[in-house]
Amino acid sequence: MSKESSSSGVSFVGLLTILFIALKLTNFIDWSWWWVLSPIWLGPLILVFAVFLLVLIRKAKEKL
Repeated sequence: MSKESSSSGVSFVGLLTILFIALKLTNFIDWSWWWVLSPIWLGPLILVFAVFLLVLIRKAKEKL
């Protein structure tokens, strides 16, 4: 008998995005929409940057 668990809840990033949008729409914060939606794009951007760094490090090690 296998136990499968699935989560259909909202992630931390999703909750943070919803919070920022609510704060922006209620004029509690006066941020640009780029920063309000930053939890959505900031994570993938950091991932792409980390992969880029790993590729550079690997290429540097090959040259040694």
